[in-house]
Amino acid sequence: MTDHKIRRALLSVSDKTGLIDLAKALSERGVDLLSTGGSAKMIRDAGIPVRDVSDVTNFPEMMDGRVKTLHPGVHGGLLALRDNDAHLASMQEHDISAIDLLVVNLYPFEETVAAGGDYDACIENIDIGGPAMIRAAAKNHAFVSVVVDVQDYDKLLGDMDQHDGATCPKFRKKLAQTAYARTAAYDAAVSTWMADAIGVETPRRRAFAGTLAQTLRYGENPHQQAAFYTDGSNRPGVATARQLQGKELSYNNINDTDAAFELVSEFDPANGPACAIIKHANPCGVAQGKTLEDAYRKAFDCDRTSAFGGIVALNQKLDADTARAITEIFTEVVIAPGADDAAQEIFAAKKNLRLLLTDGLSDPAETGLTYRQVSGGMLVQGKDTGFVGLDDLKVVTKLAPTDAQMQDLLLAWKIAKHVKSNAIVYVKDGATVGVGAGQMSRVDSALIAAKKAERMAETLGLATPLTIGSAVASDAFFPFPDGLLEAAAAGATCVIQPGGSMRDDEVIAAADEAGLAMVLTGMRHFRH
Repeated sequence: MTDHKIRRALLSVSDKTGLIDLAKALSERGVDLLSTGGSAKMIRDAGIPVRDVSDVTNFPEMMDGRVKTLHPGVHGGLLALRDNDAHLASMQEHDISAIDLLVVNLYPFEETVAAGGDYDACIENIDIGGPAMIRAAAKNHAFVSVVVDVQDYDKLLGDMDQHDGATCPKFRKKLAQTAYARTAAYDAAVSTWMADAIGVETPRRRAFAGTLAQTLRYGENPHQQAAFYTDGSNRPGVATARQLQGKELSYNNINDTDAAFELVSEFDPANGPACAIIKHANPCGVAQGKTLEDAYRKAFDCDRTSAFGGIVALNQKLDADTARAITEIFTEVVIAPGADDAAQEIFAAKKNLRLLLTDGLSDPAETGLTYRQVSGGMLVQGKDTGFVGLDDLKVVTKLAPTDAQMQDLLLAWKIAKHVKSNAIVYVKDGATVGVGAGQMSRVDSALIAAKKAERMAETLGLATPLTIGSAVASDAFFPFPDGLLEAAAAGATCVIQPGGSMRDDEVIAAADEAGLAMVLTGMRHFRH
């Protein structure tokens, strides 16, 4: 494979950003330009010589532009092997000229879906000729350069200038790989949308695609390579946030910040300020407060040790008082819907602290899919959008929770959804006071959370841990009374759990004997 000079180019783009500059640069380098429809008109109106593809195919564009490049005059020019005598003979026999450069970007299907287009509008924005040409040119990258992204225009011109109007094999291979990835992502978007549109929950084949947002220094550990890809959605969060300051986010930063923001987004700002502090993808403190600073300090007082070097997520605009409180210890990342000028000025003195602004909260009720790779395959499931309110709770003990206890129970349940299983969450007065996460035994989760609360009581100078008089949530049912009794021993006075165990009657009897009020949700929140 050798350098190949570009003498003829076909430009046919939906996104016309940079088109005129590219066409002018190519024309100045002696490249003969072909184009279609609106692209041709735009180039011609700019005074740049261009011929219509219909002059090559001897067929006009027809069927509202659906048929214009699906012709041997185009595909023969893209696919012909320049070093194959039989191919060259066919080109001469059928009057087919070689096309050395293809510049195509596709109909805006993804944008149409994102804008809420109806079924017919989405179908009409599925490109046919574009992907066909792209795949043909990419296959024949030994001779043809194919460009599908606007950001590659300057790279193309640079490579041509370095090689006297030609492109080098290495560059063409990179372009071909990018081209195939683009058509794959496009087809993935179409097939995923169509499965949803026609109600196919488990399609026979499912395609996944993403766009590189950031190459990371490493993954979870320094010996692992990593990168961050976005899915093209506009969901507020770490993928769409603006980073105002601080070092580049790491793999673990992105993972933990996403967990923090998804949790804090459960709290409607209209119902007051809320704060979530995350460490290693688990909440180590969550609270609601009268002010944002109050919510942060209550969350911080759940587990000050774990909060060091953690991720702070807020459901309201960051203010100066909260910013000052956060900067009292080392914090990796703060993510919030916004930040006032005074808060930004305070953070500016902490150059390593990363501040991300999202301009909104994510919608916890928004449906979608989550993916997890396993050896030889991929697990796909719907997002956990499960919600329970007061009317969904079933009191099963002799003692019923008070109104205040009910509020803490619902808060504990909301938080437990975001804690790795087995999860036990103690809440008192609108704040977590103990969190047990990710243990193999529910009993151990209850014990760990209680032990942490005891240590925090010593740190705060309290006579007794805050789990005394608390509400406790379990993300799944208690299979035996032992976990429940550990929570009671820690001082919990009311319990929320899914129920559904074969030993529910034993657990309920144990709760009655311990003087606990207990409600069942009928829903669990496993999080592995």
